[in-house]
Amino acid sequence: MNLNTARVFVRDIAQAKRFYAETLGLTPVAANLEHGYCVFNTGGIQLVVESVSNDAPQEDQALVGRFTGLSFTVADIQQTYRSLAAAGVEFTGSPEKQFWGGILATLKDPAGNELQVVQLAAA
Repeated sequence: MNLNTARVFVRDIAQAKRFYAETLGLTPVAANLEHGYCVFNTGGIQLVVESVSNDAPQEDQALVGRFTGLSFTVADIQQTYRSLAAAGVEFTGSPEKQFWGGILATLKDPAGNELQVVQLAAA
């Protein structure tokens, strides 16, 4: 079994598409803003960003603006952090070395979803 897709939920799909494509630099592979989704190639898996309408049930509303558990590997986390912060991306803190050897920073998309960038420990 292999992981194929991860999903993130937002309120404004057009704003999310711009953020993930232009700010984070992910490659869009499909989108239908009228139907509320866009798909990005992230290397190993696809990231599907879906909109949740304001009149959706509460359990759907709760999917927006939360910690996603998704981490994107980067070669130089300090440079990535500086570049994204300069572009207006909100981080919850500076990159921090982890007990397992990598360096991690958490950022927020425009919907408040928390994603992480990670520089893996040298082998």
